[in-house]
Amino acid sequence: MTPAARLSAAIEVLTAIETERRPAPDALKAWGLVHRFAGSGDRAAIAGLVYDALRRRASSAWFIGEDSPRAILLGMLKRERGLDVGAIARLTDGSRFAPAPLSDEERSRLEAGDLTGAPPHVAGDYPEWLDPQLAQSFGDERAEEGAALASRAPLDLRVNLLKGERDEAVRMLADLAPEPTRWSPSGLRIALGADAKSPAVHAEPAFLKGLVEVQDEGSQLAALFADGKPGEQVLDLCAGAGGKTLALAAAMQNKGQIFATDQDKRRLAPIHDRLKRSGARNVQVRTPKSIGGEVGDLAGRMDVVLIDAPCTGTGAWRRNPDAKWRMRPGALEQRLKDQTEVLDRAVPFLKPGGRIVYVTCSVLEDENGGQVRAFLARHPEFAAIPPSEIARPLGERAFLFNKAARLSHEGLLITPHRTDTDGFFVSILRRA
Repeated sequence: MTPAARLSAAIEVLTAIETERRPAPDALKAWGLVHRFAGSGDRAAIAGLVYDALRRRASSAWFIGEDSPRAILLGMLKRERGLDVGAIARLTDGSRFAPAPLSDEERSRLEAGDLTGAPPHVAGDYPEWLDPQLAQSFGDERAEEGAALASRAPLDLRVNLLKGERDEAVRMLADLAPEPTRWSPSGLRIALGADAKSPAVHAEPAFLKGLVEVQDEGSQLAALFADGKPGEQVLDLCAGAGGKTLALAAAMQNKGQIFATDQDKRRLAPIHDRLKRSGARNVQVRTPKSIGGEVGDLAGRMDVVLIDAPCTGTGAWRRNPDAKWRMRPGALEQRLKDQTEVLDRAVPFLKPGGRIVYVTCSVLEDENGGQVRAFLARHPEFAAIPPSEIARPLGERAFLFNKAARLSHEGLLITPHRTDTDGFFVSILRRA
Protein backbone atom coordinates (compact mmCIF):
# COMPACT_ATOMS: atom_id res chain seq x y z
CA MET A 1 0.00 0.00 0.00
CA THR A 2 1.13 3.55 -0.68
CA PRO A 3 1.48 6.04 2.20
CA ALA A 4 -1.63 7.82 0.87
CA ALA A 5 -3.60 4.57 0.87
CA ARG A 6 -2.51 3.88 4.42
CA LEU A 7 -3.77 7.32 5.43
CA SER A 8 -7.14 6.60 3.81
CA ALA A 9 -7.32 3.32 5.70
CA ALA A 10 -6.52 5.07 8.98
CA ILE A 11 -9.35 7.53 8.37
CA GLU A 12 -11.66 4.58 7.72
CA VAL A 13 -10.61 2.83 10.94
CA LEU A 14 -10.90 5.99 13.03
CA THR A 15 -14.39 6.54 11.59
CA ALA A 16 -15.38 3.04 12.74
CA ILE A 17 -14.01 3.75 16.21
CA GLU A 18 -16.01 6.99 16.43
CA THR A 19 -19.30 5.93 14.86
CA GLU A 20 -19.49 2.35 16.13
CA ARG A 21 -17.89 3.09 19.52
CA ARG A 22 -15.50 0.20 19.00
CA PRO A 23 -12.22 -0.22 20.87
CA ALA A 24 -9.29 0.59 18.60
CA PRO A 25 -7.84 -2.97 18.56
CA ASP A 26 -11.24 -4.37 17.48
CA ALA A 27 -11.64 -1.79 14.72
CA LEU A 28 -8.12 -2.44 13.41
CA LYS A 29 -8.66 -6.20 13.48
CA ALA A 30 -11.98 -5.88 11.64
CA TRP A 31 -10.38 -3.70 8.96
CA GLY A 32 -7.59 -6.26 8.48
CA LEU A 33 -10.05 -9.13 8.07
CA VAL A 34 -11.86 -7.27 5.30
CA HIS A 35 -8.64 -6.07 3.60
CA ARG A 36 -6.58 -9.25 3.62
CA PHE A 37 -4.33 -7.92 0.86
CA ALA A 38 -2.69 -5.59 3.40
CA GLY A 39 0.63 -6.94 4.59
CA SER A 40 1.93 -6.86 8.14
CA GLY A 41 3.93 -3.72 7.42
CA ASP A 42 0.82 -1.98 6.09
CA ARG A 43 -1.23 -3.00 9.13
CA ALA A 44 1.49 -1.80 11.50
CA ALA A 45 1.70 1.56 9.69
CA ILE A 46 -2.09 2.00 9.73
CA ALA A 47 -2.21 1.13 13.43
CA GLY A 48 0.54 3.65 14.06
CA LEU A 49 -1.46 6.38 12.32
CA VAL A 50 -4.62 5.50 14.24
CA TYR A 51 -2.94 5.38 17.63
CA ASP A 52 -1.05 8.61 16.99
CA ALA A 53 -4.37 10.24 16.05
CA LEU A 54 -5.90 9.01 19.31
CA ARG A 55 -2.89 10.25 21.27
CA ARG A 56 -3.22 13.75 19.81
CA ARG A 57 -6.94 13.79 19.14
CA ALA A 58 -7.81 17.05 20.93
CA SER A 59 -4.84 19.11 19.74
CA SER A 60 -5.10 17.77 16.18
CA ALA A 61 -8.77 18.73 16.00
CA TRP A 62 -7.84 22.18 17.34
CA PHE A 63 -5.48 22.69 14.41
CA ILE A 64 -8.19 22.03 11.81
CA GLY A 65 -11.12 23.47 13.73
CA GLU A 66 -13.25 20.31 13.68
CA ASP A 67 -13.11 16.84 15.17
CA SER A 68 -13.94 14.59 12.22
CA PRO A 69 -11.68 11.54 11.69
CA ARG A 70 -10.17 13.19 8.59
CA ALA A 71 -9.47 16.42 10.48
CA ILE A 72 -7.87 14.54 13.40
CA LEU A 73 -5.61 12.54 11.07
CA LEU A 74 -4.56 15.64 9.13
CA GLY A 75 -3.88 17.61 12.30
CA MET A 76 -1.93 14.68 13.75
CA LEU A 77 0.40 14.60 10.74
CA LYS A 78 1.46 18.12 11.62
CA ARG A 79 1.23 17.90 15.40
CA GLU A 80 2.80 14.47 15.99
CA ARG A 81 4.61 13.54 12.79
CA GLY A 82 5.91 17.04 12.04
CA LEU A 83 4.89 17.07 8.37
CA ASP A 84 4.61 20.42 6.61
CA VAL A 85 1.62 21.38 4.49
CA GLY A 86 3.36 20.36 1.26
CA ALA A 87 4.00 16.84 2.53
CA ILE A 88 0.42 16.51 3.79
CA ALA A 89 -0.89 17.78 0.44
CA ARG A 90 1.08 15.08 -1.40
CA LEU A 91 -0.60 12.43 0.76
CA THR A 92 -4.04 13.89 0.01
CA ASP A 93 -3.92 14.49 -3.74
CA GLY A 94 -7.19 12.72 -4.54
CA SER A 95 -5.52 10.02 -6.64
CA ARG A 96 -6.61 6.40 -6.47
CA PHE A 97 -6.83 5.20 -2.84
CA ALA A 98 -5.69 8.62 -1.55
CA PRO A 99 -7.82 10.98 0.56
CA ALA A 100 -9.45 13.95 -1.13
CA PRO A 101 -7.24 17.03 -1.67
CA LEU A 102 -6.89 19.60 1.06
CA SER A 103 -9.53 22.31 1.07
CA ASP A 104 -8.44 25.93 1.24
CA GLU A 105 -9.65 26.03 4.84
CA GLU A 106 -7.67 22.91 5.79
CA ARG A 107 -4.56 24.24 4.09
CA SER A 108 -4.73 27.62 5.80
CA ARG A 109 -5.36 26.07 9.21
CA LEU A 110 -2.47 23.64 8.81
CA GLU A 111 -0.19 26.49 7.77
CA ALA A 112 -1.17 28.65 10.74
CA GLY A 113 -1.88 25.89 13.22
CA ASP A 114 -0.39 26.09 16.69
CA LEU A 115 -1.63 25.64 20.24
CA THR A 116 -1.52 29.29 21.25
CA GLY A 117 -4.56 29.96 23.38
CA ALA A 118 -5.55 26.29 23.60
CA PRO A 119 -7.03 25.31 26.98
CA PRO A 120 -5.04 22.78 29.05
CA HIS A 121 -7.19 19.79 28.05
CA VAL A 122 -6.51 20.52 24.37
CA ALA A 123 -2.79 21.17 24.76
CA GLY A 124 -2.54 18.11 27.00
CA ASP A 125 -4.78 15.90 24.85
CA TYR A 126 -7.06 14.56 27.55
CA PRO A 127 -10.86 14.61 28.08
CA GLU A 128 -12.17 17.97 29.26
CA TRP A 129 -14.12 16.41 32.15
CA LEU A 130 -10.82 15.22 33.66
CA ASP A 131 -9.33 18.72 33.81
CA PRO A 132 -10.26 19.33 37.50
CA GLN A 133 -8.69 16.02 38.52
CA LEU A 134 -5.48 16.67 36.58
CA ALA A 135 -5.36 20.21 37.93
CA GLN A 136 -5.53 18.71 41.42
CA SER A 137 -2.58 16.46 40.58
CA PHE A 138 -0.39 18.82 38.54
CA GLY A 139 -1.72 22.37 38.80
CA ASP A 140 -0.40 24.61 36.02
CA GLU A 141 1.78 21.77 34.70
CA ARG A 142 -1.18 19.61 33.70
CA ALA A 143 -0.94 20.44 29.98
CA GLU A 144 2.73 19.41 29.89
CA GLU A 145 2.03 16.26 31.90
CA GLY A 146 -0.92 15.38 29.65
CA ALA A 147 1.14 15.95 26.50
CA ALA A 148 3.82 13.59 27.81
CA LEU A 149 1.16 10.99 28.60
CA ALA A 150 0.10 11.32 24.97
CA SER A 151 3.58 10.54 23.65
CA ARG A 152 4.57 7.23 22.08
CA ALA A 153 5.93 4.73 24.61
CA PRO A 154 9.17 2.79 24.10
CA LEU A 155 9.46 -0.96 24.61
CA ASP A 156 10.96 -1.71 28.01
CA LEU A 157 12.33 -5.04 29.18
CA ARG A 158 13.31 -6.28 32.62
CA VAL A 159 16.37 -8.49 32.85
CA ASN A 160 15.67 -11.51 35.07
CA LEU A 161 18.64 -11.65 37.41
CA LEU A 162 17.77 -15.24 38.30
CA LYS A 163 18.89 -16.19 34.78
CA GLY A 164 21.70 -13.76 33.97
CA GLU A 165 23.04 -10.22 33.92
CA ARG A 166 22.01 -7.14 31.95
CA ASP A 167 25.19 -7.16 29.84
CA GLU A 168 24.38 -10.70 28.69
CA ALA A 169 20.86 -9.62 27.67
CA VAL A 170 22.29 -6.66 25.72
CA ARG A 171 24.53 -9.02 23.77
CA MET A 172 21.72 -11.47 23.02
CA LEU A 173 19.39 -8.66 21.88
CA ALA A 174 22.02 -6.71 19.96
CA ASP A 175 19.90 -6.68 16.76
CA LEU A 176 17.25 -4.66 18.64
CA ALA A 177 19.80 -2.10 19.92
CA PRO A 178 18.62 -2.04 23.56
CA GLU A 179 19.90 0.64 25.92
CA PRO A 180 20.03 0.50 29.73
CA THR A 181 17.08 2.28 31.35
CA ARG A 182 17.70 5.50 33.25
CA TRP A 183 16.52 4.36 36.66
CA SER A 184 15.89 0.62 36.87
CA PRO A 185 19.14 -1.30 37.41
CA SER A 186 17.75 -4.29 35.53
CA GLY A 187 15.90 -2.51 32.71
CA LEU A 188 16.52 -2.25 28.98
CA ARG A 189 14.80 0.11 26.54
CA ILE A 190 14.16 -0.34 22.81
CA ALA A 191 13.14 2.77 20.87
CA LEU A 192 10.28 2.32 18.38
CA GLY A 193 9.69 4.36 15.22
CA ALA A 194 6.30 5.76 14.26
CA ASP A 195 5.60 3.14 11.57
CA ALA A 196 7.73 0.35 12.95
CA LYS A 197 6.31 -3.03 13.82
CA SER A 198 6.87 -4.01 17.42
CA PRO A 199 9.83 -6.41 17.49
CA ALA A 200 9.00 -10.05 18.06
CA VAL A 201 10.58 -10.11 21.51
CA HIS A 202 8.65 -13.24 22.46
CA ALA A 203 10.56 -15.16 19.77
CA GLU A 204 13.99 -13.98 20.93
CA PRO A 205 16.22 -16.60 22.60
CA ALA A 206 16.74 -14.22 25.53
CA PHE A 207 12.99 -14.22 26.15
CA LEU A 208 12.50 -17.94 25.58
CA LYS A 209 15.19 -18.82 28.12
CA GLY A 210 13.62 -16.46 30.67
CA LEU A 211 16.39 -13.87 30.67
CA VAL A 212 14.06 -10.95 29.84
CA GLU A 213 10.42 -10.03 30.39
CA VAL A 214 8.43 -7.18 28.84
CA GLN A 215 7.77 -4.65 31.61
CA ASP A 216 7.67 -0.86 31.62
CA GLU A 217 10.44 0.77 33.64
CA GLY A 218 7.85 2.40 35.90
CA SER A 219 6.39 -0.99 36.76
CA GLN A 220 9.88 -2.32 37.41
CA LEU A 221 10.50 0.53 39.84
CA ALA A 222 7.22 -0.08 41.67
CA ALA A 223 8.24 -3.70 42.27
CA LEU A 224 11.76 -2.64 43.28
CA PHE A 225 10.37 -0.13 45.80
CA ALA A 226 8.45 -2.94 47.51
CA ASP A 227 11.95 -3.86 48.71
CA GLY A 228 11.25 -7.55 49.12
CA LYS A 229 14.20 -9.13 50.92
CA PRO A 230 15.43 -12.73 50.79
CA GLY A 231 13.59 -14.77 53.40
CA GLU A 232 10.55 -12.50 53.71
CA GLN A 233 6.93 -13.56 53.34
CA VAL A 234 5.15 -11.52 50.62
CA LEU A 235 1.55 -11.52 49.43
CA ASP A 236 0.91 -10.07 45.95
CA LEU A 237 -2.79 -9.40 46.41
CA CYS A 238 -3.58 -8.23 42.85
CA ALA A 239 -0.99 -10.27 40.98
CA GLY A 240 -2.75 -10.48 37.60
CA ALA A 241 -0.36 -11.81 34.95
CA GLY A 242 2.49 -11.71 37.45
CA GLY A 243 4.84 -8.97 36.25
CA LYS A 244 5.62 -7.60 39.71
CA THR A 245 5.56 -11.10 41.24
CA LEU A 246 8.36 -12.14 38.90
CA ALA A 247 10.36 -9.00 39.66
CA LEU A 248 10.00 -9.61 43.41
CA ALA A 249 11.08 -13.24 43.06
CA ALA A 250 14.31 -12.09 41.41
CA ALA A 251 14.89 -9.36 44.01
CA MET A 252 14.41 -11.93 46.78
CA GLN A 253 16.89 -14.33 45.10
CA ASN A 254 14.37 -17.19 45.24
CA LYS A 255 14.47 -17.09 49.06
CA GLY A 256 11.46 -16.64 51.30
CA GLN A 257 7.97 -17.01 49.86
CA ILE A 258 5.69 -15.02 47.57
CA PHE A 259 1.98 -15.81 47.42
CA ALA A 260 0.44 -14.56 44.18
CA THR A 261 -3.31 -14.18 44.12
CA ASP A 262 -6.07 -12.18 42.44
CA GLN A 263 -9.79 -11.88 42.96
CA ASP A 264 -10.32 -12.76 39.28
CA LYS A 265 -8.58 -16.08 38.62
CA ARG A 266 -8.74 -15.47 34.86
CA ARG A 267 -6.17 -12.72 35.24
CA LEU A 268 -3.78 -15.23 36.79
CA ALA A 269 -3.80 -17.52 33.74
CA PRO A 270 -0.52 -16.27 32.16
CA ILE A 271 1.46 -16.42 35.40
CA HIS A 272 2.11 -20.16 35.35
CA ASP A 273 4.10 -20.25 32.09
CA ARG A 274 5.92 -17.05 33.06
CA LEU A 275 6.99 -18.54 36.39
CA LYS A 276 8.25 -21.71 34.72
CA ARG A 277 10.27 -19.74 32.19
CA SER A 278 11.68 -17.38 34.82
CA GLY A 279 13.13 -20.01 37.12
CA ALA A 280 11.31 -18.54 40.14
CA ARG A 281 10.89 -21.23 42.78
CA ASN A 282 9.62 -19.17 45.73
CA VAL A 283 6.15 -18.38 44.35
CA GLN A 284 2.83 -20.05 45.19
CA VAL A 285 -0.20 -19.12 43.07
CA ARG A 286 -3.47 -19.11 44.98
CA THR A 287 -7.01 -18.25 43.90
CA PRO A 288 -9.00 -16.78 46.80
CA LYS A 289 -12.72 -17.04 47.26
CA SER A 290 -12.82 -14.59 50.14
CA ILE A 291 -10.66 -13.41 52.99
CA GLY A 292 -11.25 -16.76 54.64
CA GLY A 293 -10.72 -18.77 51.48
CA GLU A 294 -7.53 -20.16 50.01
CA VAL A 295 -5.38 -17.36 51.45
CA GLY A 296 -7.03 -17.33 54.87
CA ASP A 297 -4.10 -19.25 56.41
CA LEU A 298 -1.79 -16.33 55.63
CA ALA A 299 -3.40 -13.97 58.16
CA GLY A 300 -0.87 -12.29 60.43
CA ARG A 301 2.13 -13.85 58.65
CA MET A 302 3.12 -11.38 55.93
CA ASP A 303 6.07 -9.01 55.96
CA VAL A 304 4.79 -7.32 52.80
CA VAL A 305 1.43 -7.09 51.09
CA LEU A 306 1.79 -5.68 47.59
CA ILE A 307 -1.35 -4.06 46.17
CA ASP A 308 -1.11 -3.34 42.45
CA ALA A 309 -4.50 -1.73 42.77
CA PRO A 310 -7.29 -1.69 40.20
CA CYS A 311 -7.31 1.85 38.84
CA THR A 312 -8.29 4.05 35.91
CA GLY A 313 -4.98 3.41 34.14
CA THR A 314 -4.41 7.11 33.42
CA GLY A 315 -0.68 6.59 33.92
CA ALA A 316 -0.59 4.10 31.04
CA TRP A 317 -2.22 6.34 28.41
CA ARG A 318 0.99 6.19 26.34
CA ARG A 319 0.36 2.49 25.77
CA ASN A 320 -3.42 2.65 25.47
CA PRO A 321 -4.41 6.05 24.06
CA ASP A 322 -7.85 4.73 23.15
CA ALA A 323 -8.62 4.24 26.85
CA LYS A 324 -8.53 7.91 27.82
CA TRP A 325 -11.30 8.84 25.38
CA ARG A 326 -13.42 5.86 26.40
CA MET A 327 -13.10 6.56 30.13
CA ARG A 328 -16.21 7.85 31.91
CA PRO A 329 -16.68 9.41 35.38
CA GLY A 330 -18.42 6.28 36.61
CA ALA A 331 -15.25 4.28 36.04
CA LEU A 332 -13.34 6.49 38.48
CA GLU A 333 -16.04 6.11 41.13
CA GLN A 334 -15.96 2.32 40.80
CA ARG A 335 -12.19 2.15 41.00
CA LEU A 336 -12.19 4.24 44.18
CA LYS A 337 -14.53 1.70 45.78
CA ASP A 338 -12.34 -1.19 44.60
CA GLN A 339 -9.20 0.45 46.02
CA THR A 340 -10.79 1.08 49.39
CA GLU A 341 -11.90 -2.55 49.58
CA VAL A 342 -8.53 -4.04 48.66
CA LEU A 343 -6.61 -1.78 51.04
CA ASP A 344 -8.81 -2.84 53.94
CA ARG A 345 -8.60 -6.46 52.84
CA ALA A 346 -4.80 -6.34 53.09
CA VAL A 347 -4.66 -5.40 56.78
CA PRO A 348 -5.32 -8.80 58.42
CA PHE A 349 -2.48 -10.47 56.51
CA LEU A 350 0.27 -8.30 57.99
CA LYS A 351 2.40 -9.16 60.99
CA PRO A 352 3.37 -6.30 63.36
CA GLY A 353 5.88 -4.06 61.60
CA GLY A 354 4.77 -5.34 58.20
CA ARG A 355 4.09 -3.01 55.31
CA ILE A 356 1.52 -2.47 52.61
CA VAL A 357 2.99 -1.36 49.29
CA TYR A 358 0.16 0.46 47.53
CA VAL A 359 0.70 0.96 43.79
CA THR A 360 -1.48 2.43 41.05
CA CYS A 361 -0.81 3.13 37.40
CA SER A 362 -2.82 6.33 37.81
CA VAL A 363 -1.89 10.00 38.06
CA LEU A 364 -5.17 11.06 39.69
CA GLU A 365 -4.90 12.34 43.27
CA ASP A 366 -8.22 10.74 44.27
CA GLU A 367 -6.77 7.29 43.56
CA ASN A 368 -3.38 8.03 45.09
CA GLY A 369 -2.81 10.42 47.97
CA GLY A 370 -6.53 10.67 48.63
CA GLN A 371 -6.85 6.91 49.09
CA VAL A 372 -3.83 6.80 51.39
CA ARG A 373 -5.15 9.60 53.60
CA ALA A 374 -8.52 7.87 53.87
CA PHE A 375 -6.84 4.54 54.73
CA LEU A 376 -4.71 6.11 57.46
CA ALA A 377 -7.82 7.71 58.95
CA ARG A 378 -9.50 4.29 59.09
CA HIS A 379 -6.36 2.51 60.34
CA PRO A 380 -4.39 4.74 62.71
CA GLU A 381 -2.06 1.85 63.53
CA PHE A 382 -0.40 2.47 60.13
CA ALA A 383 1.92 5.28 59.07
CA ALA A 384 3.23 6.24 55.63
CA ILE A 385 7.00 6.05 55.44
CA PRO A 386 8.60 9.28 54.16
CA PRO A 387 8.43 9.26 50.36
CA SER A 388 12.11 10.21 50.06
CA GLU A 389 12.93 6.80 51.59
CA ILE A 390 10.88 4.80 49.08
CA ALA A 391 13.60 5.04 46.43
CA ARG A 392 16.41 3.76 48.68
CA PRO A 393 16.66 0.49 46.69
CA LEU A 394 18.01 2.61 43.80
CA GLY A 395 21.19 3.28 45.75
CA GLU A 396 23.18 6.17 44.33
CA ARG A 397 20.42 6.89 41.80
CA ALA A 398 17.93 7.66 44.58
CA PHE A 399 18.98 11.30 45.05
CA LEU A 400 18.42 12.29 41.42
CA PHE A 401 15.30 10.14 41.23
CA ASN A 402 13.74 11.94 44.19
CA LYS A 403 14.41 15.28 42.51
CA ALA A 404 12.64 14.05 39.36
CA ALA A 405 9.62 12.37 40.97
CA ARG A 406 6.72 14.22 42.59
CA LEU A 407 6.90 13.61 46.33
CA SER A 408 4.00 14.11 48.72
CA HIS A 409 3.33 13.18 52.33
CA GLU A 410 1.60 10.00 51.14
CA GLY A 411 4.04 8.67 48.53
CA LEU A 412 5.73 9.38 45.23
CA LEU A 413 4.43 9.81 41.70
CA ILE A 414 6.41 9.17 38.53
CA THR A 415 5.25 10.31 35.09
CA PRO A 416 6.47 10.36 31.48
CA HIS A 417 7.11 14.10 31.80
CA ARG A 418 9.30 13.79 34.89
CA THR A 419 10.89 10.35 34.76
CA ASP A 420 10.26 9.12 31.19
CA THR A 421 8.28 6.15 32.50
CA ASP A 422 4.61 5.30 32.58
CA GLY A 423 2.73 7.04 35.39
CA PHE A 424 2.86 5.17 38.72
CA PHE A 425 2.10 6.12 42.31
CA VAL A 426 3.79 4.22 45.16
CA SER A 427 3.04 4.51 48.87
CA ILE A 428 4.44 2.33 51.65
CA LEU A 429 2.31 1.98 54.78
CA ARG A 430 3.97 0.42 57.79
CA ARG A 431 2.04 -1.25 60.60
CA ALA A 432 3.08 -0.30 64.13
